[in-house]
Formats: sequence, structure tokens, C-alpha cells
Amino acid sequence: MATEKELSDFLKSVERRAFKRSVYHVRDEEAALDIVQDSMMKLAEHYGDKPANELPMLFQRILSNCTLDWFRRQKTRRALFSNLSDFEAPEDDGEFDLLGNFNSPTDSRETESAEDTTRRAQIFHEIEEEIAALPARQREAFLMRYWEEMDVAETAAAMGCSEGSVKTHCSRAVHALSKALTAKGISL
Repeated sequence: MATEKELSDFLKSVERRAFKRSVYHVRDEEAALDIVQDSMMKLAEHYGDKPANELPMLFQRILSNCTLDWFRRQKTRRALFSNLSDFEAPEDDGEFDLLGNFNSPTDSRETESAEDTTRRAQIFHEIEEEIAALPARQREAFLMRYWEEMDVAETAAAMGCSEGSVKTHCSRAVHALSKALTAKGISL
């Protein structure tokens, strides 16, 4: 069972990395800060009574889920709630021309062709398939190190093995993924 100090120290130690990871995913610092704070609150509220050695993995899972929740909410908002009055300027007298005031999106994902979007989705799917095909320990080490951005020591502690084993598993996973993706004609 983690003490209050252990929980506090853990949260202090992960806040910067968690924020960096969230900003990388959502590309919005305010939203990333909200996601990290929400994740920390959920960890403290629901899992504060867990042993200190379980906190890193629990927090990573909570952070991932909170990020996915944010994306789902954004998708829903964009799909359901476009209010034309949001586009009006304060000086308009009810005469609003949407096309005249429309600013094109600057995010390349919103302006790319359907072919590019489909190709990117196919590549991500193929990468996910290859990651899923890795042996369990290699997949676990690879995801913790490169997806969760845990260092070698944290990964070794979470996996219950030595740091050398983590390095070996990661190296084998990278080589296997590289070989499999190259065989499919995918170069990253």
C-alpha cells in the first residue's frame, strides 16, 4: 500500500513526462494539462491504496484512457455541435456569410487527400499487426520503452526482469519490426 508521500513523490516524478506525452498526442498544451491532471486525480482517487510498485503501470493505463477519452469527446463535438453563431463576429448585424468568413484548416490531416488518409491508416494498421505478432515479452518491452516512454530501469521494474533483458527484448523487437515492415515495403 503506497503512503501519501510515495503517491505524491510518484506523481511529481511522472508529471513532466506525462505532460510531454500528452502534448505529443493532442497537440494542445491546455488539453494536455487537463488530461494529465485528470489522470493524476483518478490514480489518487481510485488506486491510491495500491502498492507503490504498481503505480507506474496503473498511471500509464489511466493516462492512455484519458487521452482516448479526450479524442472521443473532440470527435463528438466536431460531429454534433457546429453552431453557426460561433463563427459570427461581434460587429455583425445578423448578416453572416459562412463562406466569406471560413478559414481553411491548417492541420495537414484535415487537408490531405482521401488517398493519403487511407494509406496512412493502412500503414498504421500494418504496424499494429506486426507489433501484435511480436512475442509477448518483446511486445511488452517495446511498448513500454517506445510508446509509454519509460526508461530501461522503469521498464525492467514493471516487467520484473533485469535491465539487460529489457534491452535485449527491445533490440529484438526493433529488428523484427524493421525486417517485417521492410518486407511489406514500408520504410519509416
